Amino acid sequence: MRLGINLGYWGAGLDADNLAVAREADRLGYAVCWAAEAYGSDAPTVLSWVAAHTERIDVGAGILQIPARAPAMTAMTAATLDALSGGRFRLGLGVSGPQVSEGWYGVRFDRPLARTREYVAVVRAALSRDRLTHDGDHWTLPLPDGPGKPLRLTVHPVREHIPVYIAAIGPRNLTQTGEIADGALLIFFSPEHAEETTLRHLRAGRAAAGKSLDGFDVVPTVPLAVGDDPAALADHFRPYTALYVGGMGSREQNFYNRLAHRMGYGGAATEIQDRYLAGDKHGAAAAVPHDLIDATTLIGTPARIADRMRAYADAGVTTLSIAPAGLTLDERVAGLRTAVDAVERAGLA
Repeated sequence: MRLGINLGYWGAGLDADNLAVAREADRLGYAVCWAAEAYGSDAPTVLSWVAAHTERIDVGAGILQIPARAPAMTAMTAATLDALSGGRFRLGLGVSGPQVSEGWYGVRFDRPLARTREYVAVVRAALSRDRLTHDGDHWTLPLPDGPGKPLRLTVHPVREHIPVYIAAIGPRNLTQTGEIADGALLIFFSPEHAEETTLRHLRAGRAAAGKSLDGFDVVPTVPLAVGDDPAALADHFRPYTALYVGGMGSREQNFYNRLAHRMGYGGAATEIQDRYLAGDKHGAAAAVPHDLIDATTLIGTPARIADRMRAYADAGVTTLSIAPAGLTLDERVAGLRTAVDAVERAGLA
């Protein structure tokens, strides 16, 4: 099982340290450094900066938002970042959510699975450097009855195949991801619930494509905090969990809330959402069960974290991307180093 680092969103108050964290992860042998985007900083700019200051670590978009860019533009960005980084780019894609898609980009959040499938097809076609033509429900290239003509990407990526990842939570999205992608970017992944909530759907998608999970990258992002008191450490992640389960998206369309229901925390998930949407964020955080946090984070002593890492590996995780807690650079770097030690202690390095 490989290790990754997730820098999250640029502009979250830790910007001055993020490059140092990425460089330390590179020195420690981490496999990949992911950067996110929502409606603040964009991921490609951050990743180009990280790539310019590192040597070996891959740089991954976690994610580029599908409503933000035409698929041909995403192919251009992927090819450019792959060339500039010396073949170290990983392309993560996702449809975002209805609030961002419609409120920020002005793109209707309709038929997200079909849109994703078609988007990936156009991106792959463009990256193949054949002349680009596509006749679909969402994109037609070139446009008919006009001056457009089939064009070929002029940038040469370092690799013939840039790996494509999709951020997936729901069963249908997971199944499609297994079918059309090289990896899945996951959140709130619990080893104890992995088979039922995640892996069986990915496996079904791989089977539909005539493949197995061999070679498919299963990549959850997992918060990490080190200390002797797991209960106290879990409290640090209560606001984070409440934000996603209770306040991310609308009452009708909250993918994380649905996931909590599928994991068996339906009653708590409903209470968290009710409190959060009513403006009681503290109450929502207090309603998050300790077991939910413990199941989806790495908290405790290095020995306990090593045991949990074995559980993640046994559950099928191939790249474990950590998000080390801490308000200072020293705290975050200590988390990076603890994760490396834990992987070695667990016999997974």
